Amino acid sequence: MRFARPVGLLLSAAAVVLWAFGVTVLQPLTEPIGPWSERLPGNNAYWARDLRFMAIMAVAVGLVLAGRGLLRWSRSAALLGGCWVAADVAIDRVDPVGVRATVLLAVGGCAVLGVLAATLWWRERRPHSAQGRVASSAADRGAPGAAERKTLTGAACVAGVLTLVAAGIESPTDREPELNQGALVTAALLVVLAVGAALAAAPARSRARVGLAAGLAVAALVGVGMVRAVAPGTRLLPETALGAVLLTGVTVLAWDWPGGRPIWRHHALAALAALLGPVAFLLATAIPMMILLPIGATFTALAGNSPINAADSDLLVSLCGLLSGLAMALLLAWPTVTDRR
Repeated sequence: MRFARPVGLLLSAAAVVLWAFGVTVLQPLTEPIGPWSERLPGNNAYWARDLRFMAIMAVAVGLVLAGRGLLRWSRSAALLGGCWVAADVAIDRVDPVGVRATVLLAVGGCAVLGVLAATLWWRERRPHSAQGRVASSAADRGAPGAAERKTLTGAACVAGVLTLVAAGIESPTDREPELNQGALVTAALLVVLAVGAALAAAPARSRARVGLAAGLAVAALVGVGMVRAVAPGTRLLPETALGAVLLTGVTVLAWDWPGGRPIWRHHALAALAALLGPVAFLLATAIPMMILLPIGATFTALAGNSPINAADSDLLVSLCGLLSGLAMALLLAWPTVTDRR
C-alpha cells in the first residue's frame, strides 16, 4: 500500500490539469452560439461539461486512493468534489479561454489539492490521533482494514462505471477531434484509478495481483480504444463488454483469495452483475433525469449557457455515471469472504 499515496496524488493532479484544459479549451467548442441565437443546441451538446465533471470525480477518487480508504480522506474527497463542481459552474459562467487561463486554473487547482492533502496528512500525524496513526501504519504495511478495503473497492467501482460513460460520450455531430481526444484521456485516467484503487484494496500485494492489475489495465485501455473506434449510436455492446471486464477484474484484484486463489464462483456472480448492472443503473438514473428532474438544464442555466432545444434533453451523463457507480459499489464492494457470505 505504500504506492497508494503518491500514485493517488499524482493521478488527482493529472485530473486537475485535465479539468483546467476542459474549462478553457473544450468548453468553448460547445458554445459556438450565444443565448440570443434561435439555433438552440441538441442532445449531448455540452459533452465538455460532462468530461470536466468526470475529471473532478477523478480528483476525488484519487484522494480516496491517496488516503488508502481512510474515512477522513474519503469525506474530504467527497466535500472537495462537491465544492469543485460549484466552482466549475461559476468559472464556466466567466468563459475563460487561452493558455494563460489554463495554466492559472491548473496551478490553482493543484495548489488546493496540495493544501488539502498536506492538511489531512498533518492531522494523521497529530499526537492525539492515535487511531488514525494505527490505521495509517497498518495500511503502510499492506494490511488495510475492512472498512478501508470497502471504501477503496467502492471507489474502484465508481471509477469503472465512469470509464464507460467517458468512453461512450457523444456530441450532436461527433465530428470534433477534441471529443475523441478528451474522451480517451479521461477514460484512460479513470481506468488507472479503478485498477489502482482495486489493487490498494487487496489484503496484500503479491506478484500475481500486480501482474493481474497490469493485464487488466492494458485490456481496459484497449477496450476504451475499441469503444471510441465504433460509430456513435452502436457503442452499447462494446461498452457493456468493457464494463464486464473492468468491474470483474476489480473484484478479482480486491477480494480475498482464500488459500492463495480466487473463489471463482463468487467472481462468476460478480461478472454477471458487472455485465448487466452498469447499463441497467445508467438507464434507471437517466430516464428520471430526462422526465422528472431537469438537473442538466439547471446546470446549463447557472453557467449562463444556451438552453437545449425543447425537442431534446439536457442530460448530465456524468451524474448518471456517478450514481450508477455508487450502485455498483453497493453490489461489489464486499472484498472479504465474511462480508460476501
